[in-house]
Amino acid sequence: MDLRDLKLFLHLAESRHFGRSAKAMYVSPSTLSRQIQRLEEELAQPLFQRDNRTVQLTDAGEQLKLFAQQTLMQYQQLRSSLGQSGPALSGELHLFCSVTAAYSHMPPILDAFRAQHPLVEIKLTTGDPADAVEKIQSTEADLAIAGRPENLPGSIDFTKIGEIPMILIAPSLPCAVRTQVSQPHPDWSQIPFILPEHGPARKRIDTWFKHHRLLAPLIYATVSGHEAIVSMVALGCGIALIPAVVVDNSPEPVRNRISILDNVAGGAPFDLGVCLQKKRLNEPLINAFWHLLSR
Repeated sequence: MDLRDLKLFLHLAESRHFGRSAKAMYVSPSTLSRQIQRLEEELAQPLFQRDNRTVQLTDAGEQLKLFAQQTLMQYQQLRSSLGQSGPALSGELHLFCSVTAAYSHMPPILDAFRAQHPLVEIKLTTGDPADAVEKIQSTEADLAIAGRPENLPGSIDFTKIGEIPMILIAPSLPCAVRTQVSQPHPDWSQIPFILPEHGPARKRIDTWFKHHRLLAPLIYATVSGHEAIVSMVALGCGIALIPAVVVDNSPEPVRNRISILDNVAGGAPFDLGVCLQKKRLNEPLINAFWHLLSR
């Protein structure tokens, strides 16, 4: 069992999809399958339950997942302590954020960090910001930009870098949805909504539904990623309560096809910030990035 095997296993344990993990880890699906089989042979235990549709961890797989997370974290701490004795920091820093944050908030932070630590190699991964805490807890990312969860785990630290207001958007081109929202007093129960799967934005939407007494809102779809939601609104599929920054950073052809319903309050803004595992603050690279944010 080596570190590469543990990294492959850990990614598969998170993605539950051989094809996605193989692509992300730059190996063929057959190679990934052989590596997992080798681990299973070494441990004399099946690590995954597989069928044509799903991949699930066994009890042995759950135990190995915890072992892999702890081992890889300890190895990273060892590398940091051995390699950062000189005056200049070097190594890899893994960051996670949404596509929108990669445009809106990450560039000035990275510019400042790279100016101070030019030898550090930044590995940036984008995805649904609602997955940020999970990425941090699994050590798939060292730090992540995300909205502050309503219930922040005690093991996670969070530093605020901004506030994100919520806005209600609708299609601007002629369509059935546009006709519905253009009424003097729209019947929100008859208008299709497009929702994020989970995360701080979803909490705001649930609160908005309660405020408007929508006990059974009409849901067109639940989608992973705010950028995809904006595109679906632009296509006339429904309306959405969305962070304003996502609309601000959407491509112009998409922005031109949506409108903001100014007469509808989007609720209180949510805090945007950077999160990490508290116990990793003693690692030099992570500490340097965190210190930069505090300034």
